[in-house]
Amino acid sequence: MADISKLEIKQLKVLAALLQLHSLTKAAVKLGITQQAVSEQLKKLRDIFQDRLFIRGSHGVVPTPKAQELAPKIQQILMAIGELTELAEFDPQRLNGVYKISASDYAMRVILPSLLVQIRQHAPHLKIIIRRFESDNLMQLMATGEIDLALTFPAFIPITCPSMLLYEERHVCVAAKAVASEYQGLSLKEIAAAPQLVISPSRATLKGSADEWFAAKGFQRNIIMSLPSFSAAPDCIEAMGVLAFLPSRMLPNDKLVEVVLPEPLPSFEVVAAWHQRSNQTQIHQWITGLLRELYPQK
Repeated sequence: MADISKLEIKQLKVLAALLQLHSLTKAAVKLGITQQAVSEQLKKLRDIFQDRLFIRGSHGVVPTPKAQELAPKIQQILMAIGELTELAEFDPQRLNGVYKISASDYAMRVILPSLLVQIRQHAPHLKIIIRRFESDNLMQLMATGEIDLALTFPAFIPITCPSMLLYEERHVCVAAKAVASEYQGLSLKEIAAAPQLVISPSRATLKGSADEWFAAKGFQRNIIMSLPSFSAAPDCIEAMGVLAFLPSRMLPNDKLVEVVLPEPLPSFEVVAAWHQRSNQTQIHQWITGLLRELYPQK
């Protein structure tokens, strides 16, 4: 059994740094102590929890299952301790440190610009890290504190993570201006048969979000190309003369024109999500409050 009575805050900080960085050297730099001091605290942690916690690997240290189990609990404890020193009256102007946001390519273009303007205006000393959205290990990144907020679609959010609806979005069919007239007035069967590209930011596949909708109508899309991001889509659509289905808030675009379909695609949700450990933190409540102001629910 772990002897928790021997556990000290400085040891929790060492454990959290090692869980995040997987390196004694990097953990020492982050904490402003020597590598020897990190090794000494790790030895004490091993005695307390009766587990090796970290095993040396080819690129640093690898956490044991016990250490991985402790990760979210350690972050929650350290966050609670940090809150003890916060001012009773929250003032964004006094905020410092780093806030980490994971955003899909779509969210980087549509949501982040307006959110970052608000954050910068009210919290000028807060530093922001934006990282590409990684659906496969999102839960782990949130649990270890490497991500504070995720901006994406509900399908990518773990069911245990709290989330808030930002708005309803829909896909629209688009083509380059030069060829858009050729596609106007076509039936769904003819649209499905036309050459198309899709955006696959998480996995490189020739599958798109509109596939199931077309399949339910009895049609299979003629997808000839997949791109990893929305940023390259307008140029490729224009160059190849193909169709694509993009979220409506990606428009207007100087190179693209909407192709009106016989019936519209169903809408989908865009959400913000976070780990449960963030629920009660003042900075989280403030930033989600900014999102509510930017995207008020009707």
